[in-house]
Amino acid sequence: MEYAASLLRAGRLVAFPTETVYGLGANALDELAVRHIFEAKGRPSTSPIIVHVSSVEMLYRVVAAWPATAQLLAQKFWPGPLTLVLKKQPAIPSTLTAGLDTVGVRMPSHPVALALIEAAQIPIAAPSANRFAQLSPTTAQHVREGLGNRVDYVLDGGPCVVGIESTVLSLAEGLPVILRPGGVSRLEIEKLIGLVVQRTSAAAEAHPSPGMHPRHYSPRTKLLLVRDGEVPREGAGAYLQLRTPTVGEVRQTVQMPLAAAAYAADLYRVLHDLDARGYDWIAVEAPDDSPEWEAVWDRLKRAASTQ
Repeated sequence: MEYAASLLRAGRLVAFPTETVYGLGANALDELAVRHIFEAKGRPSTSPIIVHVSSVEMLYRVVAAWPATAQLLAQKFWPGPLTLVLKKQPAIPSTLTAGLDTVGVRMPSHPVALALIEAAQIPIAAPSANRFAQLSPTTAQHVREGLGNRVDYVLDGGPCVVGIESTVLSLAEGLPVILRPGGVSRLEIEKLIGLVVQRTSAAAEAHPSPGMHPRHYSPRTKLLLVRDGEVPREGAGAYLQLRTPTVGEVRQTVQMPLAAAAYAADLYRVLHDLDARGYDWIAVEAPDDSPEWEAVWDRLKRAASTQ
């Protein structure tokens, strides 16, 4: 832990586990270190990076304002998979925020992540520890396979339990806006603060949140969303089944959990495994179009996008 912390303070890149996915961490106050994240991932400059903190004191090094709504949400959901977008402190490099005057910040709940931030004593900028737009990593091995020597050190904290990225909620506008659904559902947030707007697409210029590109979270293997078990007739593929058996031929069927949270926890792990098997396609039975499935739907639609 101390070695990883010393690397971060020296401007190097350290991959570490959070409860959502593994992050590729760098000193959030060091612009050159932040640039190294973009280079390692092949990340476009229009996609901002979330900052991770371990205390309220560290939070004020990142954000310029902390409204009452943010305090209410943090008391309920922090540490945890909720990112809040607020006005940034001048010390936060504009490279990190895609040139915007706002920054996403969260306090992760994974004990290794919190210990690393505490040991480094700096806020840590950390997107998912993978090449841009590819499958997010939920194990240390996923990181090694995806980034290789682009990362200086990998802290192995076991598999991630939430399995998909954090919810990103902007409090920088008039109404709270969900920019990316994730580990905290819209229903949970609305129970606490009332109605929120959802806006999960962005124009070509700087995005207010990560995860807003049309194609994202994608395996190398072609991914298809299907209904009624209708898989492609040509090629060899795998099928992620919820309730409906396939009506065509597949090489492998994976029975996915029927509950949205359990499905999300398994999704990237299953896709990583199938992606390594050399299939022509992966067909995924479309889940219910209901509020609790919003985050899973977001990941599947972007993974299947051809844009």
